[in-house]
Amino acid sequence: MFRISNTVVGALNILSLLLGVAAVASSAYIHIRGGSDCQKVLQVPLLVGGIFVVLVSTLGIVGSLYRVNTALYAYLFVTFALIVGLAFFTVFTLFVTNRKVGQQVSGKGYGEYRVADFSHWLQRYVVNNKNWDEVKSCLMDAHVCQNLAINGGRNNDFLIFKHLTTTQSGCCKPPAYCGFIMKNGTFWEVPKEGPAVNNSDCSTWNNREDKLCYDCNSCKGGVLANIRNQWRRLTVFNACVLLVVTAIYALGCYAIKNNRFDSQCNHPKTPFP
Repeated sequence: MFRISNTVVGALNILSLLLGVAAVASSAYIHIRGGSDCQKVLQVPLLVGGIFVVLVSTLGIVGSLYRVNTALYAYLFVTFALIVGLAFFTVFTLFVTNRKVGQQVSGKGYGEYRVADFSHWLQRYVVNNKNWDEVKSCLMDAHVCQNLAINGGRNNDFLIFKHLTTTQSGCCKPPAYCGFIMKNGTFWEVPKEGPAVNNSDCSTWNNREDKLCYDCNSCKGGVLANIRNQWRRLTVFNACVLLVVTAIYALGCYAIKNNRFDSQCNHPKTPFP
């Protein structure tokens, strides 16, 4: 008799197998058709992750649906390692994103961020000189600094910002403390007396669309703030995935038990005369 735990494990692994194939196909599509620098960054992770999911899913399907305990043992070993990895990553994510950061700019509807507001790990591995050129390329490819402001007032005689993301706040305008005068969404005029404060971000700002404040510390802070927000959401997602993977692991253990029982029923020992 086919067991429910075997069926569920097999069905879930068929779904994950399809996801793995889709990831490999996406990587192949980027390699063949090309794409932006930001898309090319995803090529290798999609390929490696897709192949890994395909292999593990195949083990789960063979072990649960075809009653091969060796494959199922290997599948459970990888699943257990995944549970440990997810638990570690969830705790690690909470650790590196636990600081409440950002300074709200009064009356502007957005916050401004500094690199020093974030954990040293995020500073060291996300916005270092090696990685920042790739981050800037992704930001420009995504056109994050387009259409940020609209006309305001009864006669449309001044500009107001739309709701800005943390990245747009840091990268698409000079920091508020510089005291620059906004002419449009990405063009700012330096006062005749110069910036209000002596800060490197004020001198780094450039009205060219490929420059703006992409090299400012405020831009790095805005990107880090966005990563922090995304990772906090990812923590919740990881916790849910952890529960699902743990349930699959438990079902896999029952599937092994079922395979052993069915094997004994199909091949009973011959009693001694």
